[in-house]
Amino acid sequence: MVRDKCDQTTGIRYLERAGSGDAVVFLHGIGSSAASFRGLFDLMPPALRLIAWNAPGYGGSAALPEVWPLAARYAAVLHRFLTSIDAQRAVLVGHSLGTLIAAAYARCYPEQVPRIVLAAAACGYGLPTGAPLPRKLAERIADLHRQGPAAFARARAPRLVHDPQANPGLVRQVETAMAAIHPAGYAQAVHMLASGDLVAALRGVRCPVGFIIGAQDAVTPPEQTHRAANAVEAAQGHAPPVVQIDGAGHAVYLQRPHAFAEALISLTATHGTAHPAPTATGGTHA
Repeated sequence: MVRDKCDQTTGIRYLERAGSGDAVVFLHGIGSSAASFRGLFDLMPPALRLIAWNAPGYGGSAALPEVWPLAARYAAVLHRFLTSIDAQRAVLVGHSLGTLIAAAYARCYPEQVPRIVLAAAACGYGLPTGAPLPRKLAERIADLHRQGPAAFARARAPRLVHDPQANPGLVRQVETAMAAIHPAGYAQAVHMLASGDLVAALRGVRCPVGFIIGAQDAVTPPEQTHRAANAVEAAQGHAPPVVQIDGAGHAVYLQRPHAFAEALISLTATHGTAHPAPTATGGTHA
């Protein structure tokens, strides 16, 4: 059974399915929340302990006090949260913005992370704190404040889905999740994305890393994942597994959940040196 919980120590709200062994922890993207992973939980092996957090400023979780937090700041909150709920060792599964948090966590707390899986990798912009935001990022914040969350979500949601006209139900699902974002939490996440540098972070990650791509992702195109994978190969001396799922856009785990679960299970099956994972249904190794 999946339960909606709140950790009183950190103010983080999260979903949890009880299980044994190292937890598998899901880190959502900038326009999403823990709830987006609920359906995926049903496709994962029943013995696993599964956790999906609502990042600070999302889904009722306490926001951070600073305007421009860095990925390491989110990682520090994640560490306090996982320690508080007795999930110190955890496999991290980051999606989009969550990939920056996962990489920062693995770099800052290497003894706690047997493996990370990065889906729809967001490489970030690598800007120093306080620098002018790139136009596209500044427009996101301005649009959200001008339009309000509902209209903002209605305008952006189709971009996250491959062939949105043929998938209206999925577009509505993405739109509903995005419409629930809090403007202040979203603005903090946008600033974190501006300063994020996934490639640099992965140069300091020593645990096995796996990648999942939606082949038709227009938000974080596959090229970003390949850049990140090249950084892992340069740092660790071997190419990490990269599973590409056809017929999926940015919301890859929502659009092709069974293929995503198959890929994720294969990428998290071992806790030693990374090995190529079996190809996911409808996917290819890139």
